[in-house]
Amino acid sequence: MTEPDLTLYGLRLSGHSHRAELFLSLLGLPYRFIAVAGRDQPEAAELRRLNPLGQIPVLIDGPEVIADSNAILVYLAARYAPESGWMPRDPLGAAQVQRWLSIAAGEVRYGPALARLMVVFGAQADRATVHAAAARILTFMDGHLADRAYLAADRATLADIACYSYVAHAPEGGVSLAPYPEVRAWLARVEALPGFVPMPASPIPEAA
Repeated sequence: MTEPDLTLYGLRLSGHSHRAELFLSLLGLPYRFIAVAGRDQPEAAELRRLNPLGQIPVLIDGPEVIADSNAILVYLAARYAPESGWMPRDPLGAAQVQRWLSIAAGEVRYGPALARLMVVFGAQADRATVHAAAARILTFMDGHLADRAYLAADRATLADIACYSYVAHAPEGGVSLAPYPEVRAWLARVEALPGFVPMPASPIPEAA
């Protein structure tokens, strides 16, 4: 296989960007990172050309353009690590991972991720509703992880990569992880994976 020519458009403080960066690092793939921090930047205009929705991250792999963080995970697993088990090939295994990709885009996004977005980026939402959503998904995850090491299989998969970033940084949105020992143990297992790279902590102090 020829050396990949990968460029990732993203934002360091974005959990969506981080899940793509994390997986690139776990796979040991070299890439160029282009930060997109404001709408008036030239990089932002290029991002909108690549992804008319204007959302990060976007991955460029030679002539290929892949938008959406979960789509990037699936692409990288199939393109560069098809036999690794990150995305199982058997129907049940693939379905189990897909379930957690949907949870990452749904319950995690509108719970822990949105709580953090409100504090770090000033997003507007009802705090009580968002924190209740975070508690529901974290309680579910804690019970799910009580008798297993990882979310979708007996090893790390894309499910864990997709869910890790916003759950790990939930305290930045005022969502404590103290009530969820199984979730905290799972986070530690993900952080122990060879090639793991953390998402930078928010410059905003943790909310009470």
